[in-house]
Amino acid sequence: MNVFIDYLLTAVPLGMTFLYGCVGEILTEKAGHLNLGIPGIMCIGGASGCLALSCLNGLGLPAFLVVIIALIAAFAGGMVMGAVYCFLTVTLKSNQNVTGLAMTTFGVGTTKFIMSGLAENGGMGYLYARDFFRYPFAESTTSLKLCGVMVYLAVVIALAASFVLSRTRVGLHLRAVGENPATADAVGINVTKYKYVATCIGSGIAALGGLFYIMDYSGSYEAYKSIEALGWLSVALVIFTLWRPHISILGSVAFGILYLAGSRLPTLLGIQFDMSMTPLLQLLPYIVTIIVLIVTSVRNKRENQPPASLGLPYFREER
Repeated sequence: MNVFIDYLLTAVPLGMTFLYGCVGEILTEKAGHLNLGIPGIMCIGGASGCLALSCLNGLGLPAFLVVIIALIAAFAGGMVMGAVYCFLTVTLKSNQNVTGLAMTTFGVGTTKFIMSGLAENGGMGYLYARDFFRYPFAESTTSLKLCGVMVYLAVVIALAASFVLSRTRVGLHLRAVGENPATADAVGINVTKYKYVATCIGSGIAALGGLFYIMDYSGSYEAYKSIEALGWLSVALVIFTLWRPHISILGSVAFGILYLAGSRLPTLLGIQFDMSMTPLLQLLPYIVTIIVLIVTSVRNKRENQPPASLGLPYFREER
């Protein structure tokens, strides 16, 4: 039983990394933009937060202030990436898929440059703040120490996003922009503003996932190297949860459990797997996503489908 509880206490926080990226991408897609730059944005978020923490090291600031500044830095880094993406896809009407992939390549490369620079210049002391992020369980000797403040922040953000999308006028306008921007424009909704704001805020939220993975879940200098792969799973989680932020909370936990199945199932089941089976078991989140995609496509319910204008540029003169 203790092994199973430890498995859950490890999987749930890992799922919060996916949750940040998923909620950010949902907001972006609700505006009609398929942002495949989420993995790169999450990397930049982690690098921006760590860079800020390195600058704060030795200043003697209160723990809560250190965490808040790091969160703001990560969010700002994500918003800058989102603004660049919007300028290319909204203003210049660039292809969204190509732009997103370019943003991922840029984000991953820039993060490696920043993190390597911190290592060379002795700035790797950002991990001094690890216990600040793991509050209130920083002193725990079990996996409970991974359930820090950013775990709860992720859930709050997901619930807030769900409320805004389904219960407010802003959410209604945003969904209208994603479904039919020409109609939204005709009734006086500023399509460009909604696309920019939703994408920038969504990118900022996704960026927090990178900071969380480095400073809380992993808490190591090498953690940034794994963020890109987790970012792609965050994009897959959007499909798995049918573009609903509140469902993504449970979906992220499921993805965390599935992702760790390769290393934890043998112990739980008391059996010995060949080492080659571990990478195959890590494919489970992707396989489950494909199954969900097939089922929702066969059922063909409109509420389970992506926004109608997802991935399509909007030309105002053609409406």
